[in-house]
Amino acid sequence: MDITVTPTSLEGVVIIDTDFFRDDRGFFIEVYHKERFAQHGLDYDFVQDNHSRSGAKVLRGIHFQDMTAPMGKLVRCTVGSILDVAVDLRVGSPTFAQWVGIELSAENMRQLMVPPGFGHAFATLSEVAEVHYKCTGLYTPSSEGSVRWDDATLAIEWPYPDPVLSAKDAAAPSLSEYLQDPAFYYAT
Repeated sequence: MDITVTPTSLEGVVIIDTDFFRDDRGFFIEVYHKERFAQHGLDYDFVQDNHSRSGAKVLRGIHFQDMTAPMGKLVRCTVGSILDVAVDLRVGSPTFAQWVGIELSAENMRQLMVPPGFGHAFATLSEVAEVHYKCTGLYTPSSEGSVRWDDATLAIEWPYPDPVLSAKDAAAPSLSEYLQDPAFYYAT
């Protein structure tokens, strides 16, 4: 099974479409193959897998881990559908504060690679969504950070104006507050 890698407008953030087989029994997909990914320039070492379940209108993010424990994520939706969002948080980047949003679903079987230096968030588009992501770094609470989901400068086009948020996400700092002590700088 081969993969197709499609670049987005944010350097390093890519959409991954994987060949899969579907018949009357169900489906089979090889979601990760180290050698095939490396052939497409995606040579990541994944060290942790996470799986979340979210109800209708849940929004999680915009999360990141700083460079003391950087974490990239290979994200896929295994149940339902989500709007998956990556935000460039690398100060000095030509695409700083820009974002891409891709629908990931159990039906389309797409994946999004969000490397370190980017914030990550998703919003459920279905009554229930389960999200699985492979991580390039271990979860490190002292390194985690966030940016407010509805920051006016980012102007992310969320599917609804009144999401269900965690208390932590509701209190996340604005992008201007992030800029007072940025976690990432663009390296040319």
